[in-house]
Amino acid sequence: MNTDEKTRRLTRAELHNNEERIKRAFRDQLAELASLLEVLLALLVLIGLILGAVPLVKWMPGLLEDGNAVDVSTFLQRALDVVIGIEFIKMLAKHSPGSSLEVLLYAIARHMIVGHESAVENLLSVVAIGLIFAVRKYFFVPSFGSTLPGGKPAPDLVAQSAAENDSDSTDDPDNTFV
Repeated sequence: MNTDEKTRRLTRAELHNNEERIKRAFRDQLAELASLLEVLLALLVLIGLILGAVPLVKWMPGLLEDGNAVDVSTFLQRALDVVIGIEFIKMLAKHSPGSSLEVLLYAIARHMIVGHESAVENLLSVVAIGLIFAVRKYFFVPSFGSTLPGGKPAPDLVAQSAAENDSDSTDDPDNTFV
């Protein structure tokens, strides 16, 4: 046996396959790290929301006693900020387009409710909310973002399909109990 047979030379295709396998493993590790950072960010936002909700609880007795317009407006601003933060955390957790649309919807609604804007800006906000509903109803593709990174179905789409199945079964006249 000569030394050439003992030490097998790697072909160009084998080298390429090894390189691709290493690249794929590196990409997978980067994706896992990004997911971990995303969860940590969501946890930090959650801690901030909990800390931000403490003043809301403290302001409740003051609203009952002498709730003037400034106090109520500040309370609404803070409360809607917490709601938007909660929707943001849900968006980070679900990874679905529906949750992104909900964050946009709440942010625009907050702008309309607590902002002291002109009639034109309020009209633009109403149009933006209408566009969000139109996008959700007519242009929303359920297969886009329908699965979480682990391959599980997105919770908001599972709940939506379950609700549709329930409404279909109640509309069927043959599906009645005697």
